[in-house]
Amino acid sequence: MLYDHVSGLELEIEAYDLEWRERDTSSGFTRATTTVSLHGDGETGRGEDVTYDNDAHEALHTSAEEFPVTGEYTLDEFSSQVSEIDLFHGTEPNQSIFRNYRQWAFESAALDLALKQADTDLADRLGRTYDPVRFVVSTRLEEPPTGDRVLDWLDRNPELEFKLDPTSEWTIDVIERLAATDAVRTLDLKGQYHGTTVDQPADPELYERVIEGFPEALIEDPELNEETRPLFEGHEARVTWDYPIRGIETVEDLPWEPEWLNIKPSRFGSIQSLFDTIDYCRNREIQLFGGGQFELDVGREHIHALASLFYPDAPNDVAPKAYNDPDPSGELPASPLSPPETTVGLSWG
Repeated sequence: MLYDHVSGLELEIEAYDLEWRERDTSSGFTRATTTVSLHGDGETGRGEDVTYDNDAHEALHTSAEEFPVTGEYTLDEFSSQVSEIDLFHGTEPNQSIFRNYRQWAFESAALDLALKQADTDLADRLGRTYDPVRFVVSTRLEEPPTGDRVLDWLDRNPELEFKLDPTSEWTIDVIERLAATDAVRTLDLKGQYHGTTVDQPADPELYERVIEGFPEALIEDPELNEETRPLFEGHEARVTWDYPIRGIETVEDLPWEPEWLNIKPSRFGSIQSLFDTIDYCRNREIQLFGGGQFELDVGREHIHALASLFYPDAPNDVAPKAYNDPDPSGELPASPLSPPETTVGLSWG
């Protein structure tokens, strides 16, 4: 089991600090995250809280209350400790999943620190190697959608691949234009999101256009009801899930055993839940790819490292941070990303 290779790692935490980061994104919103840094024995381990609520980040930084995280632990003991801490200082986050996001920030920082204090990296600890990481570019189309944004990207680099978010405004002409590029690998229907700014309610006509228009692409997070479920008969192998996936039990609760899953580490909250789910999927030959969440700091390196170790050849939604800029400029990294020559801790950069 993967977790057994890291659970006994020892770490000493003498202090911690938090750093606010903020940046405009290509999806039209201002992203804020918090970098958690744990310090001990001359080393620093870092993780990133990707909570999608800028007010929650502000509250975290303005609170005078300290989290009880200093001390000497094994990684497993630290995980147990942090799972008992109210990381939102008595307030209820807008979405329950945000608790997982913040716990992951502390746990990933602890794993990074423990590996550094042991003078090793995650690949060595797991007996694996870092391989080049294939990535796709995730973007929403302009309004009204035309597909020009994808074509502009392809003019810049004809080898790019894409993960796109279809909406009900996508016409047959737009779909045909995009399909003709043969560059669309995943279509995220956002049907599992509720009460967020990216909700896309179940739309049988859109689903049918997407299924027929992109016969080879993966289709992510449809909302299944009595109108939409029949559309996927015979296409189940192409359906992948993202938002619901937070541990083994959430995989078992899916409407059928999947062939593909999107792994976003922060959704799992704990290192153990993430690693146990990866083990579960590998044992059942469920294919995985990595997903990003507009990370602004070390969190992006962490998802690169995990993709490099476990699913390097998949259509990973982990394009380098520069691709999320509103107006990317200069020379951008090409896929696949080469592993760094030297690595330490959990970082991959």
